[in-house]
Amino acid sequence: KVLIEAAAENDEALMEKFFEQDSLTEDEMREGIRKGLISRGMFPVFCVCAGKDMGVRRLMEFLGNVVPFVSDMPKVFNSEGKEITPDSNAPTSLYFFKTSVEPHIGEVSYFKVMSGKVKEGDDLLNVDRGSKERIAQLYVVAGSNRIKVEELQAGDIGATVKLKDVKTGNTLNNKECDYKFNFIKYPNSKYTRAIKPVNEADVEKMMSILNRMREEDPTWVIEQSKELRQTLVHGQGEFHLRTLKWRMENNEKLLIKFEEPKIPYRETITKAARADYRHKKQSGGAGQFGEVHLIVEPYKEGVPVPEIYRFNGQEYKVSVRGTDEIPLEWGGKLIFINSIVGGSIDTRFMPAILKGVMSRMEQGPLTGSYARDVRVIVYEGKMHPVDSNEISFMLAGRNAFSEAFKNAGPKILEPIYDVEVLVPSDRMGDVMGDLQGRRAVIMGMSSEKGFEKLIARIPLKEMSSYSTALSSLTGGRASFSMKFSEYELVPTDVQDKLIKEFEATQAED
Repeated sequence: KVLIEAAAENDEALMEKFFEQDSLTEDEMREGIRKGLISRGMFPVFCVCAGKDMGVRRLMEFLGNVVPFVSDMPKVFNSEGKEITPDSNAPTSLYFFKTSVEPHIGEVSYFKVMSGKVKEGDDLLNVDRGSKERIAQLYVVAGSNRIKVEELQAGDIGATVKLKDVKTGNTLNNKECDYKFNFIKYPNSKYTRAIKPVNEADVEKMMSILNRMREEDPTWVIEQSKELRQTLVHGQGEFHLRTLKWRMENNEKLLIKFEEPKIPYRETITKAARADYRHKKQSGGAGQFGEVHLIVEPYKEGVPVPEIYRFNGQEYKVSVRGTDEIPLEWGGKLIFINSIVGGSIDTRFMPAILKGVMSRMEQGPLTGSYARDVRVIVYEGKMHPVDSNEISFMLAGRNAFSEAFKNAGPKILEPIYDVEVLVPSDRMGDVMGDLQGRRAVIMGMSSEKGFEKLIARIPLKEMSSYSTALSSLTGGRASFSMKFSEYELVPTDVQDKLIKEFEATQAED
């Protein structure tokens, strides 16, 4: 009954008949569904198991008897908005929508002929990558069988092998054509796990397999995180990553394991502080000597440097001699100011002090996380005419910065994500309660066709297994998307816990 009504909604005459007779003939059903496919207002779902030949015949009959011809479908436009007519006499353009890797063959590339015709031996240009390709063999695919053909025309779907540099989403044209298509919009990842081989010696093998599998499914995103010291796999959900694990262990014979991904926390400071440090080392002959006095304070865009700082009743005057503004690759900035008066530290040693500060910014004193948004003012120091060198001032700068940072009200920042959840109305209460248990801040709600949209801000730490939890709460009827928003201070109890965990790890090491 639901399918009949959905078919009738695509044609006024069919809708009138449905209201009058509460039914449609088979031909009328077929016509209503066909119009729904053309308007893209209807998306039929078939349950099929090809391995057990379940549902396949019904699907094939639907494709043969109901699905509209390519000439009946809406106009197709390239990435520049130009209408493309599926004309076999037009210039040749192929769009590659799938890549698979098969034993003894290698990459099999699947494509649709968007215009013109293609035959074996044709030379085409990959407009996405700027490389030339020769079509050595052409096939049409029937299940696991490839049937060799000499030519394919506009509207046909085919496959080829042994291309040099073609990826899913690429467009190949002949020299008379300049089309480019961007049909596939991949969804953002929703589920992340760290991945490692059971045998550590298999790391290179694992990475090779992962990169090859990503060619087949671009929604698997592979990331080697230098910061977290983990290899991360991002996917659409728990089952998506379980599929990857099954394929690696059964098809590639490589045992792997998933772990909880670490969180990319940040460290910063909340008030000004000062410190000094003397590095001195004597072991016969030339030694090492460097002394650095510096001030640290939170950096905020547009806030000027004070002329006077006060610590423990004592005043420290600052005269800016030089400023380095360094955008940090992990976000935020470091502002490094030379305020040395009278030559107590030679200018040639300032880069070494900056290097020492940066080395500590890369491994914050609280949890070893990256530090950000700090202003450092070097205002005093001492040199030795013989023993002072770059390594001495680098170590002095590093240790002075570390001590000042710890005294400047250090805080841990956590990544916050904007999350949109589309949930059935009858499950709204359960989902809302779960979000609140994840330290979520609800920003808004709205209704969309029997669903409720929840907009919230949630710490990344709390989103670790959200895909699985949401599916369990709603019977798989809800969906969500998330994107990075900003960094915010963690609650005090969370900060204390993170520091204790880091200290315990350091003690073990």
